Amino acid sequence: MATTDILIIGGGIVGLATARAISQRYPDRHIVVLEKESTLAYHQTGRNSGVMHSGIYYKPNSLKAINCRVGKKMMEDFCEEQGIEHRMVGKVIVATDEREFPIMDNLLERGKANGVNCEMISRERLLELEPYVTSGLKAIHVPESGIVDYRQVCERLAALLQAAGHSIVTGAEVTEIIERPGELTVITGIGEFTGAFLVNCAGLHSDHVTRMSAGEAPAQIIPFRGEYFELKPEAWHLCNALIYPVPDPNFPFLGVHFTRMISGGVECGPNAVLAFAREGYHLGDVNGRELWETLSYPGFRKLAGRYWKMGLGEIWRSANKGAFVNALQRLIPDIQAEYLEEAPAGIRAQALAPDGALLDDFAYHESARIVNVINAPSPAATSALSIAESIVDKLEDHFQVA
Repeated sequence: MATTDILIIGGGIVGLATARAISQRYPDRHIVVLEKESTLAYHQTGRNSGVMHSGIYYKPNSLKAINCRVGKKMMEDFCEEQGIEHRMVGKVIVATDEREFPIMDNLLERGKANGVNCEMISRERLLELEPYVTSGLKAIHVPESGIVDYRQVCERLAALLQAAGHSIVTGAEVTEIIERPGELTVITGIGEFTGAFLVNCAGLHSDHVTRMSAGEAPAQIIPFRGEYFELKPEAWHLCNALIYPVPDPNFPFLGVHFTRMISGGVECGPNAVLAFAREGYHLGDVNGRELWETLSYPGFRKLAGRYWKMGLGEIWRSANKGAFVNALQRLIPDIQAEYLEEAPAGIRAQALAPDGALLDDFAYHESARIVNVINAPSPAATSALSIAESIVDKLEDHFQVA
């Protein structure tokens, strides 16, 4: 049994950033990060497209808007200090239909309210920035959007933690949490770990971990698989930076888009299809218990009743490469199927309330010695360093009471 001051479950970017923030504010407290995989940042963080979001999409004064704006600046500063490559390549949000113009106007107003450097640009200016987006009528240009490798960020965070004397334990899947007066014990497949306080940053399994201590969670994680293609090198010239469609304001996903990656390639996607397992990165990945958990959840049934047409469209794009290509051609008509090769899929952990409402903001659940991060989808990677400070603020309140 290992004993420490603070236990953190989850070795993704939010968990590691939280550990780093604690170590900076409380250098005398020892931290143990528990990660169930053999490597860090294996799931959502490691399969992230690497965009440093500006904050244009999020409701003003929401946790997403505040943390994205603050977190992006913190991430830029961290990368500068640590010599991690990152670039502000800019983004265009492109209208291909006049019916999208009112949504664009609202989006631009929202971005300006959030302090984002953004402007409406003409078709002529759009074609100067992205010559192959010939279907665009006009666009919102966000020059401060950027790209980075979040795995590299996590590697540096882990190295800094270990250099400061903290512990990172991999292969430690949590199976039980036991609370006692003054402490709690986390039981894993490789041993027991005891600490005074706990932070749950388990991402795809955050609701499961919450239930281990609280008995129930205020929302359930529904896994959505995002499938991607990459452009072959001979087609990289078709995309200079970040090219996005105008999002559907009633749907939490941003639509199929193009992302210039820090490695030099171009990623295309994602769609958003229900995954049959929390870690179901392939169509054939099925976990019967987890699938039943999703299908039997009242919130999912209500969500499916509202969005079944949109869901069928996502499934069709998943099953039919031609349909996926058609979606990409809405932005870049010159895209052809032969330009695309499959890329690794990702899973978005989306928290869903029992009434079918998608949790639209970052969300937490707290008890005397535990802070559970129950919803941290995009832009959590961009926001991670700011989210971490918020978590430490919450822990401070617990320190004073305990």
